[in-house]
Amino acid sequence: MTSPDHQPSVPLTTDPAQHPAVFAAAFNTGRGDLLDLVYEREAVFVARQGRTVTGAERQEANERFLTLGLPITVHPRHTYVADDIALLIVDWVIDGTDPDGQHVHIEGTATDVARRGPDGKWRYVIDNPFGTSTAPATVH
Repeated sequence: MTSPDHQPSVPLTTDPAQHPAVFAAAFNTGRGDLLDLVYEREAVFVARQGRTVTGAERQEANERFLTLGLPITVHPRHTYVADDIALLIVDWVIDGTDPDGQHVHIEGTATDVARRGPDGKWRYVIDNPFGTSTAPATVH
């Protein structure tokens, strides 16, 4: 049990290949404030094909996923690093029963860009959860 003086946290990583796991750990807390820590302040989230959001809108887009109350699993496919920039290709799945008792299955392959900050920690600059797909998410 967490005491009121000790709030959960998610440590950021100095290894870009581990950033998707940090994202998943933050997501799986169910807390939007912790999830937002894995992003740079002005990071872009691709809410749907051709629609990007940042700031409070980015947080709201992530909150919609969090309201499902289901964990995410991630499987990094590729990590390409050039100096302080990393391109991350990550397969992910959200699967289970939502609070209304409905089965939910959402999956995608993210095409994400992360940057190493002055503190040596990696954060998303661009989060494109459905990669280059022009089709909407697969929901069963």
